[in-house]
Amino acid sequence: MRIKNSAILLLVGILLFSCDKKRVFDEYKSVGSAWNKDSIVTFDLPVLDSTKKYNLFINLRDNNNYPFKNLFLIVAIETPSGFTKVDTLEYEMAKPDGTLLGNGFTDIKESKLYYKEDVKFTGKYKVHIKQAVRESGKIPGVQALEGITDVGFRIEQKD
Repeated sequence: MRIKNSAILLLVGILLFSCDKKRVFDEYKSVGSAWNKDSIVTFDLPVLDSTKKYNLFINLRDNNNYPFKNLFLIVAIETPSGFTKVDTLEYEMAKPDGTLLGNGFTDIKESKLYYKEDVKFTGKYKVHIKQAVRESGKIPGVQALEGITDVGFRIEQKD
């Protein structure tokens, strides 16, 4: 009976992951219960086919402890030649009533945030993500951003 249950779980897992044909890279890193403003989450990307185009996403897992409506991120892509392109991004994370956006049935939500479209890669890249949330009217950033538990980066092959 135990082997049968394990086999069924394995089959369900394979089916769930095999349906995601666009995924080329998908990785999460934990930031604990609060994302420190000095903590940079880094992803080493695999070498990708330089003849294909890709869409890039930032994935986040957050919970009801997230106190803001929006999220500000600083994202840097480091090329093989050492050139770094930096973007400051803003994403809406909650409805006006405070209900978190994203997918999930519990208080943990997963958000897939668009970053770039039609990107071509030539060589090995790195991506660095840092939170840049500030309270209204205050210059220093939020030291420990509550509610964000995991930061991810995803690459999908363009059709």
